[in-house]
Amino acid sequence: MEIDAFRALFTPEGQALLDELRDYSPGEELALATRLRRTYDATLVSTALSQARLRTRAAAKFGADAQQMYFTPNGVEQSTRSGVAEWRAQRFRALGVGSVADLCSGIGGDALALARAGIRVLAVDRDPLACAAAEANAEALGLGELIETRCADVTEVDTSGYDAVFVDPARRSAGRGRIFDPEAYSPPLSWAIEAARKAPVAALKVAPGIPHEAVPEDAEAEWVSDGGDVKEAALWFGSKPEPGSPHRATLLPAGASLTGGLLPDPEAGPVRRYLYEPDGAVIRAHLVAEVAAQLSGEHGDGATLIDPTIAYLTSDQLTATPYATAYEITDALPFNLKKLKALVRERGIGTLVVKKRGSAIEPEELRRKVKPEGANSAVVVLTRAAGAPVMLIGQPAATA
Repeated sequence: MEIDAFRALFTPEGQALLDELRDYSPGEELALATRLRRTYDATLVSTALSQARLRTRAAAKFGADAQQMYFTPNGVEQSTRSGVAEWRAQRFRALGVGSVADLCSGIGGDALALARAGIRVLAVDRDPLACAAAEANAEALGLGELIETRCADVTEVDTSGYDAVFVDPARRSAGRGRIFDPEAYSPPLSWAIEAARKAPVAALKVAPGIPHEAVPEDAEAEWVSDGGDVKEAALWFGSKPEPGSPHRATLLPAGASLTGGLLPDPEAGPVRRYLYEPDGAVIRAHLVAEVAAQLSGEHGDGATLIDPTIAYLTSDQLTATPYATAYEITDALPFNLKKLKALVRERGIGTLVVKKRGSAIEPEELRRKVKPEGANSAVVVLTRAAGAPVMLIGQPAATA
């Protein structure tokens, strides 16, 4: 997308064309494009249709705001989901931050959330098209007075006048896809860490798979999941972690946040009545031991792992926790496809939810082979217990 073509969207003709595309349907694009080219310039129609496609894709991240916003292909792919950006903005606000230098700001997703939290933002990116989109988004959502956009190399920007720094380095490369080496980020993680240490408060967005040994000792590492899916990790500086709490797992949209990271792994034991599946953010943050401690409760019945290498917990008691999903187990059996197929048939199970951890079997493949049929439902967990493949059959457990 060329920047001149993008800016043409803000002419009266471009705005009228975007208005006509508010109810855009991909299946009707060919006929729609043919009709619109009778009235509008062909390049403008192509640019507007591209924007309509991007807005449709962006709705998963930005909700209703997407229809008023402007995007680039990279911006849709790499921008922060709005719920996650709002959570981070609230953390900045709770730390007393009134201004943030948002480095590698892209199309401005984080800048918008920060401004909505009442924080003044300098949004910096070296991509002119991304900067144009960020500026347009600030104006479209009525946040232009709080967001200043600047097209520049972030390594050359003076951030000393801001309360905090937020850095979201590019973790994808044209032609190479996702980048896994933090020093291959743009800018490198080492530069971002040094920039963070110069600010009173800072957060650096990193990949969820960042090795724990790559987390600096003076940072709190936070893993965030949204709707059960791990979306990102961030390194926080200036909000010194509490002793014994270098890691955090945050679960959205509830906003439940668990800290810790220094407890020893729980012991392993036999599968008991209830199985607990910790949220992915909890597992990434290495906080399964903290969840086990919560599940042990006042009576200390000792929630344990079902296997030293598998992040499933088990207990005789049902305890409500936002950090794990509980299942009541009716059958704990060595894995046997014929046995599972017979049980499913005998119990009239037509809806079979297949979960796996530590198993090579794919859920869809298992369902095809088992052929569930009937009015009842069940959950089967394919995993390992005491080093051996098992199948755990049960139901979601209703907790208070």
